[in-house]
Amino acid sequence: MLSNPAATAPYATLAEASRGRLHAEPESATRTVFQRDRDRIIHSGAFRRLKYKTQVFVYHEGDNYRTRLSHSLEVAQIARSISRVLGLDEDLAETLALAHDLGHTPFGHAGEVALDACMTGFGGFDHNAQTLRIVTKLERRYAEFDGLNLSWETLEGLVKHNGPLLTANRSMDDLPRALAEYAETQDLELATFAGPEAQVAALSDDIAYDNHDIDDGLRAGLFTIDDLMALPHVGDIFRAVIDKYPGLETARVIHESVRRLIGNMIGDVIAETKSRVAIAKPQSAADVRAMGRPLVSFSREMNDHNATLKEFLFARMYRHYRVNRSMSKAKRIVTDLFGLLNGEPELLPPEWQRGCDGVEGMKTARRVCDYIAGMTDKFAIEEHQRLFDLDDPRA
Repeated sequence: MLSNPAATAPYATLAEASRGRLHAEPESATRTVFQRDRDRIIHSGAFRRLKYKTQVFVYHEGDNYRTRLSHSLEVAQIARSISRVLGLDEDLAETLALAHDLGHTPFGHAGEVALDACMTGFGGFDHNAQTLRIVTKLERRYAEFDGLNLSWETLEGLVKHNGPLLTANRSMDDLPRALAEYAETQDLELATFAGPEAQVAALSDDIAYDNHDIDDGLRAGLFTIDDLMALPHVGDIFRAVIDKYPGLETARVIHESVRRLIGNMIGDVIAETKSRVAIAKPQSAADVRAMGRPLVSFSREMNDHNATLKEFLFARMYRHYRVNRSMSKAKRIVTDLFGLLNGEPELLPPEWQRGCDGVEGMKTARRVCDYIAGMTDKFAIEEHQRLFDLDDPRA
């Protein structure tokens, strides 16, 4: 089995020591197990659809705002940068970064809230569980198995990148149904932390998400640079750029400041993680999983800065009246589609009717949920028009 020579830390996840795949396959002659996982994700239908799935803005509001696809690429770049310095497996970190948003609904958080409400009584909806469902079941591309047959390490990282799922206060009965069902097939050690590359991918997501929402929010006019000046860290960076480049056009001020913010946050993660490594001295990825706290982390000071930034973005961006109006429409679209298709499953495309168990049956609800969750913003809007606009000639 091929190895990744760049993975030099003793606590890195080693490709040659992978626990393998649920369905045995011949190894690739040209790629490590994690490189192969990455390529399968990139070639999946769910990954391509991220192009028209949004986080805050609905797809038609402008071409300059980030989609789930562009966000995932940005997270992957940050994850590779951090992993390279820490001596981790860059390919595994990149794989997890590219796959982490596959399970998101159309219309970002609003779509997830609406679909979870629709699935009350049917097992609920969780985007991380849906990601697992996509890569282990819903992608139907290969002759010998459903899903993508990813390695154990990739599956573990996808479900546990935010920490252990089973704790003193959370049992298997409390998990989303898709996770609990899969645990009966393969043990992903849900009571432990994920490996170091998954922890890197999780923080890379935070770095990309927060900073690029600053960028998108400024460009959308939801807040101004002056509004950011009172924020610790963020205000300092913008002020330093403005002082160094007086008269610089606003778009360049934004880009220069955001790139510096990203660089500072990456540097903070690397420094804090090295400090924790020096104390814990992990000698394997298994040691990292067994720690009682994350190995990869922001410093306490940066965590405080990030919390303040998130509070600002929540109030000034995610709850801005323009965003609220758009998300209200999005929730109605998702709710309308679920109610109609769950009550009349014969309206589903033929391939989606397979596996249903009648009107509002448990299996029908999950099939409808899978169908809606896989939609892009664009397709969901068009499907709603087809089904609810009496003047739309399309069936």
